[in-house]
Amino acid sequence: MRRPIVAGNWKMNGALSDAESLLDGVVSGLDGDLNCEVVVCPPFILIPAAAKKLSGTPIIWGGQDLDTHDAGAYTGEVSGYMLKDFGASYVIVGHSERRSIYGESDNLVAEKFQQAQKTGLTPILCVGELLEEREAGHTESVVGRQLDAVLAMVGIEGLKNAVIAYEPVWAIGTGKTASSEQAQEVHKFIRTKLVDKDVDIANGLRILYGGSVKPDNAAELFANEDVDGGLIGGASLKAQDFLGICHATQNQDQD
Repeated sequence: MRRPIVAGNWKMNGALSDAESLLDGVVSGLDGDLNCEVVVCPPFILIPAAAKKLSGTPIIWGGQDLDTHDAGAYTGEVSGYMLKDFGASYVIVGHSERRSIYGESDNLVAEKFQQAQKTGLTPILCVGELLEEREAGHTESVVGRQLDAVLAMVGIEGLKNAVIAYEPVWAIGTGKTASSEQAQEVHKFIRTKLVDKDVDIANGLRILYGGSVKPDNAAELFANEDVDGGLIGGASLKAQDFLGICHATQNQDQD
């Protein structure tokens, strides 16, 4: 069974007081028998406060990025070992904003994926197409290329301890959302592509949807056979919205 994940990516948002209030709201609103795994990924500077606040709760946390090196003269960077030392379980790699704004290539994303696993973190690998790529009918070729870069570096075995997040770039922070059918179509493509390499790994892999997920559309998205939860942006900054999305995973375990 694939247990759904709802992961909140706070991006570059939140003062210390905001973070503490948000986490208090999420922790107090979670049910003991919640169906999903709940993850939050705060900005680096808020990690110590988040780690302290989440200690002893069912919520786990991760980083939004990591460097490809273990340590050294890399001003401004954070290593996977640093994240792990503070108690991180996950780290996002290849988010569309890292790819588009900071020019991260498929190969660099693959290196970060490999480094995450080397340091004991579970990478959440983001893949997805631009609007013009979708309109040109290139969604599968773009997503396939992004996956192939990681597979070339770590092989299919590297996806045993990993999560994939499909994020159509045109739906991130725009208020637009891929339809339930569009999301399932790409998620199925990803799983089918990997089934050809290893059936068990492909069927056990959790594939999240990211792109303007809200409490009022989450249940429909998560009801799809190959959608195993969500990577949540803006809605993760409001406790009630984030909790609503978490509750939308009820009865969504997949075989």
